Amino acid sequence: QVQLVESGGGLVQAGGSLRLSCAASGRAFSNLHMGWFRQAPGMEREFVTAISWRYPIQNYADSVKGRFTISRDNAEKMLYLQMNSLKPEDTAVYYCAASAASTITPTTRAAGYDYWGQGTQVTVSS
Repeated sequence: QVQLVESGGGLVQAGGSLRLSCAASGRAFSNLHMGWFRQAPGMEREFVTAISWRYPIQNYADSVKGRFTISRDNAEKMLYLQMNSLKPEDTAVYYCAASAASTITPTTRAAGYDYWGQGTQVTVSS
């Protein structure tokens, strides 16, 4: 079992920055692919970014490339999402997720993740 707790969400003006954190506990964090997803009201949960457990491969949704950066600290069992140049369309609940898949590259599909946090709200005002 893995427990994930997100923090760092809030209200920010367009063009601003936020850093989300995800604290993990339970099984070996370093063996898990980790990802961030988001869900806006009335919308499906969508992939934002992911980082592999080994040979740190990173994937980004086209909508956040160049603005968001994912990182992880295996020693501290922490996952981060640095969000810069935020736009109103980035407004959503952001979820941290963990995948125990033995693949080299983390999936972009929500169904491929085994553990989820409770989410943290990010609101970007125009």
